[in-house]
Amino acid sequence: MTERNQAKEKYQRIVVKIGSNTLTHDSGKLNLTRIDQLVRQLVDIKNQGREVLLVSSGAIGAGMGEVGFQDRPKVVPEQQALAAIGQGLLIGVYNKFLGEYGERGAQILLTESDLENRTRYLNAFNTMTTLVEYGVIPIINENDTIVTEEIEFGDNDNLSARVAGLVEADLLINLTDIAGLYNKNPATKDDDLKLIHKVENIGPKLEGIADAEGSKFGVGGMQAKIEAAKIAVESGVTMVIGPGYEKNIIPRVLEMLEQDDDYYLGTTFLPEENTLCKRKQWLCFNLSTEGEVYIDKGAEKALVERHKSLLPGGVTKVKGEFKKGAPVSIVNPAGEEIGMGLVSYSSEAIKKIKGHHTSEIIDILGYFNQHEILQRDNLVIKGGKNNEYTRRSS
Repeated sequence: MTERNQAKEKYQRIVVKIGSNTLTHDSGKLNLTRIDQLVRQLVDIKNQGREVLLVSSGAIGAGMGEVGFQDRPKVVPEQQALAAIGQGLLIGVYNKFLGEYGERGAQILLTESDLENRTRYLNAFNTMTTLVEYGVIPIINENDTIVTEEIEFGDNDNLSARVAGLVEADLLINLTDIAGLYNKNPATKDDDLKLIHKVENIGPKLEGIADAEGSKFGVGGMQAKIEAAKIAVESGVTMVIGPGYEKNIIPRVLEMLEQDDDYYLGTTFLPEENTLCKRKQWLCFNLSTEGEVYIDKGAEKALVERHKSLLPGGVTKVKGEFKKGAPVSIVNPAGEEIGMGLVSYSSEAIKKIKGHHTSEIIDILGYFNQHEILQRDNLVIKGGKNNEYTRRSS
């Protein structure tokens, strides 16, 4: 097998995210020429034997163009109404162009709760991978018509990273209306303005560079893309932010990654060597915590250094009210959140057994679930200082 063929195997399953501003004209109406070009590129890389999934924004923008809105409305019901109008238009256009190239698309609309619920999360995985096996291109968008929080969720940046991790993609290409991540706000037009072509570690300095301001048709700025990149790389997915307006951008990104050592197009975020397994991804990136469990120094050392579960004796305080199985934050003596997980007992029960030995649980509560407050398989410690991470198979 040649080196080039080996490289191609590395990027077999690809998620492409296309932002609203890439899909629409300044008027808000769909840019049919660009959509046609992008669909042709998707079909072309699929013809190479790759698996393709598309995360597409643009429903609200398409709705704006259809009813003549010049600016994105700030009132949520208006946004939802425009999304309802625009989503039908958007999927119709995609299927029209896909059909011209002999391919089919399938619409998948997701909400935050679809990814929070473990069963629905796995159902989404099964549906998407089955569609891919059938040779159909999943076209994924947030279900903006029935939810409010997702409309300000990051213009599908966060969703695309979660989807890439969910389907165990090799590559996420995030197409936007700028060339990539710069060393400062490109609006400044300073002489020392430079495009950052390769990122091996996402730290506070890099996050500080990103400008959170989005376009008038989308809501996600560069900050949202940095947050998406953090999810992608911890899930073992290479992510590239690239200019969606460039011709043949998708095959050019693949050529850059597979044939050259130099990163010259957009910004490439390289994945962590040790990455979260699928269950840990679900825990870390898809759940909103309902309370806080505070621990002492001994418990922190056991969790972080010895990779143990959290026992009642290491708990010092509980904040919030939650039931058994709820996601909670783990807070160390310094007040820092060091991880999160699913509790084996309710907040009321933990308050009673905190500081006690596991042998005392049944006497205190009158029942026994298990020895641990947080069992190791149900928790994630942040920062990679743990054995939560499994090396991704090559």
